[in-house]
Amino acid sequence: MDDSDGRFSSFPIIETERLTRAFGQTVAVNALSISIHAGEVFGFLGHNGAGKTTTVRLLNGVIAPTAGAARVFSLDPTAHGHRIRARTGVLTETPALDPRLTARDTLRYFAEIYGVPKQERRRRVDELLEFFELSSRGDHKVGGFSKGMRQRLALARTLIHDPELIFLDEPTSGLDPVAIRDIHRMIERLKQRGRTIFLCTHNLIEAERLCDRIAVMAKGRLLAIGNIQQLSSRLDRGHRISVEVDAADLPRAMQLFLRTPPVVHAEATSNRLADRNGGAQLVLYGVSRHDVPRIIETAMQDGLQLYRVQPEEPSLEDVYFALQEL
Repeated sequence: MDDSDGRFSSFPIIETERLTRAFGQTVAVNALSISIHAGEVFGFLGHNGAGKTTTVRLLNGVIAPTAGAARVFSLDPTAHGHRIRARTGVLTETPALDPRLTARDTLRYFAEIYGVPKQERRRRVDELLEFFELSSRGDHKVGGFSKGMRQRLALARTLIHDPELIFLDEPTSGLDPVAIRDIHRMIERLKQRGRTIFLCTHNLIEAERLCDRIAVMAKGRLLAIGNIQQLSSRLDRGHRISVEVDAADLPRAMQLFLRTPPVVHAEATSNRLADRNGGAQLVLYGVSRHDVPRIIETAMQDGLQLYRVQPEEPSLEDVYFALQEL
């Protein structure tokens, strides 16, 4: 299947068809069909237990599927896992780092493991220390690093062999806001360098900020896939407009707008500024910014005064929880 929005390479770097993995009676990944293209930051979004980590292991040939198929770089991970892993980098949720080694020694060690040519190792290590803003701490032992610094070093380690495809499994889990910001910035810089990133996360804000497209998972099953606009288009009440009217006009406004297509629902909500000024806020669902002129015209024809009209596009949080309830 091809669910790309057309901005990336037309050739999928990852493609799965009804990929399934069961552990006994538990189905961790259930008939997953997705297509991911080079240059994307692809979000794999779901609660713990949604099947995210199992999918990463399947795509890297660490475990074999129970049913279905996958292709990564046009290769079967089950048969060619070693060839795929030579071209991918995987950052696990809790990466282990030896606290006795320096940052530089850590990267040198993994450069050797991944077979980076000896004449290139020093350059690669120096480049990554600089890229992840660790140059000044390169000869310091990892045991003295903050959690954010360790996570940046773990990401540098993931990139030591210059992989084309990068899997990040909850890369900001447990980090403070400053460290999260730093990791987000690094991911954005990797995208600018043309890397393809498969981002497993349950952080809705993170996914909305970083990802070009998102797959929403629940209990191993794919609920939806697309960009925010594509996902929100599936929600009958996803798009909304908030309007402010005089508090005395609220009942009349409610009845008026409920009779105005394409409004599907209206509800009064609290707004501190409106309340302080003697106004009331009404949220109209099922309408988008394109419907603002009709809303204003309807109010004018009825003699209803509007103090504010604000389109509110649905957030990923709105989409995510609505999909979980379907």
